[in-house]
Amino acid sequence: MTKKFQFNKVPEQILWLMQNGAVGILPTDTVYGVVTQVNNLESVKRLYALKSREAKPGTIIAANTQQLIDMGVDKRHIDIANVYWPNSTSVVLPVGESLAYIHQGINSLAFRVVSDPELVLLLELTGPLLTSSANSPGEPVANDISQARNYFGDSVDFYIDGGDLVSRQASTVIKVDKSGISILRDGAVKIECY
Repeated sequence: MTKKFQFNKVPEQILWLMQNGAVGILPTDTVYGVVTQVNNLESVKRLYALKSREAKPGTIIAANTQQLIDMGVDKRHIDIANVYWPNSTSVVLPVGESLAYIHQGINSLAFRVVSDPELVLLLELTGPLLTSSANSPGEPVANDISQARNYFGDSVDFYIDGGDLVSRQASTVIKVDKSGISILRDGAVKIECY
């Protein structure tokens, strides 16, 4: 099912799906993403299978830092990362065994607190979402719903249409540790290393 992108009026059927472990496609604050709830082990496995992801975990997007703390992310790490949020910067943070089903043995995950007001409203209803770019391995990220459908067809439960996102960039991915900032991927936000 495809619905035109209006997070301030998400159809109840799609919202119910998202709250109950569905995997689908929606426009994030950056590019189209394959998404699912972070607290559903089976749907996380399904998302990783769709993307053929092994030892390469996705990114968790949240409405606010409290959602991440409630997931079990150490508040000390959140406080450091919070300097870069909310915006399109994903910050890699260490995580424990309680999130092993998401981090795939890497012991860290990328997190992003989004700034898009409509996406924030959605995440307040669904809770944090695990996301990975909407593409097949090695292929360009889908710029619109028709490209996403070409990649995923009926293997996902819903599509939310956000129009053409060709002008958007993927998030900047950074890691912050004792030695400073490492830029792991240049993207939507320009960050100077120190």
